Amino acid sequence: MNLAFLGAAGTVTGSKTLVTREGKRLLVDCGLFQGYKNLRLMNWEDFPFDPRELDAVVLTHAHLDHSGALPLLVKRGFRGPVFATPSTIDVCGILLPDSGRLQEEDAEYANRRQRTKHKPALPLYTEEDAQRALRYMKPLPFGERAGEVAGMGLRLRAAGHILGASSVELTAGETTILFSGDLGRSDDVIMRAPEPIERADYIVSESTYGDRLHEASDAEPLLGEVIKRTAARGGIVVIPAFAVGRAQALLYAIYRLKQRSAIPDLPVFLNSPMGIDMTGIYHRHRAEHRLSAEECAGMCHVAKMVRTVEESRALVAQRYPAVIVSASGMATGGRVLHHLKALAPNPRNTIVFAGFQAGGTRGGRIVAGERSIRIHGEDVAINAEVVSLPGMSAHADARQIVQWLGTAPRPPRGIYLNHGEQAQADALRQRIERELGWSASVPRLGQTVEITR
Repeated sequence: MNLAFLGAAGTVTGSKTLVTREGKRLLVDCGLFQGYKNLRLMNWEDFPFDPRELDAVVLTHAHLDHSGALPLLVKRGFRGPVFATPSTIDVCGILLPDSGRLQEEDAEYANRRQRTKHKPALPLYTEEDAQRALRYMKPLPFGERAGEVAGMGLRLRAAGHILGASSVELTAGETTILFSGDLGRSDDVIMRAPEPIERADYIVSESTYGDRLHEASDAEPLLGEVIKRTAARGGIVVIPAFAVGRAQALLYAIYRLKQRSAIPDLPVFLNSPMGIDMTGIYHRHRAEHRLSAEECAGMCHVAKMVRTVEESRALVAQRYPAVIVSASGMATGGRVLHHLKALAPNPRNTIVFAGFQAGGTRGGRIVAGERSIRIHGEDVAINAEVVSLPGMSAHADARQIVQWLGTAPRPPRGIYLNHGEQAQADALRQRIERELGWSASVPRLGQTVEITR
């Protein structure tokens, strides 16, 4: 049996791992590359395998760096089942069509403003492509066994992180391979902790925060201080946020701050149609998270929901103190770009980044201190205050990853670290060897490793 690391190797995006056994092929995750241009250009290349020859796909969760290339896979000939938890399928039902729609809108905007080197600019895929891909998704609840998939047994185990996030357990004969997916935090205020490892001969683990620990300080009061001082100078707080998971965590924090009168009773806007649609999903899948029905309602009602393009344009023109939460979380696209263009040049305003910002993304560059960012073909000055709240990340940190690995009943025969920049992955490799005494390795992009029984 072979594992080919075709994405999220040496980077945190584009997750794709091809498992080959006795002529059968299973793809674990099918994500988009994001961030640096040389990575984003890889989305336009052919897959390093024939999609028509895949037997099945399994998704760990719905974030675009894990699911966002699925419409391309189907567009290029894949016709097999895509296994995921029911809540992941619900989230993909919002996220993937929205991704296609945004790509169409961005291409149309670039063509209309003639801000493109391509004649014409084209979307990577369309909303219709995404809707077609959703037809191939097959629900597999947590803990249930799917029987034989591409010649292997398949089971999904709760990983925390966001609704539906799972670790993927594959069993081939007497050998079990466990893919961590993106692991959540044991101390997350919304999501439950990842399930302990029950069995694993080999583990493929994420390493996003492999070189750092989350700050002990609570991000909620820090967010409150940012909102208070920005409002005091008459400014607006804009928060780029993933519509799935991060937006809900931010709204819940703002709801709690308002409940305690820790911030002024200023207006809050959620300018993300799919972020709005996520509220019903949180209610439907309450067993997966810690919030009560009352807390869910408070989280959902603390903000005015901005759905239409007309409402969004009016919001961009706003000038009185407010909080605007809008996708995307790393400012790679979506409506938040229009807010950044309008608000970033004014020093009264504040841009808050909550969680990890991949290298090469606009979010990563702004957090790193760049004073000018190109948006829609224009150079935009970053004069607003910039605040990073890494404590709001939904990813486990290095200590929590090692603690999760340590729940394995016996040492695995091999550990492969992906979904992390080189420095983070190697730091985690050393930590595992130092604290657990286990050997771990960091595969290269495109590398194939053989799994022995």
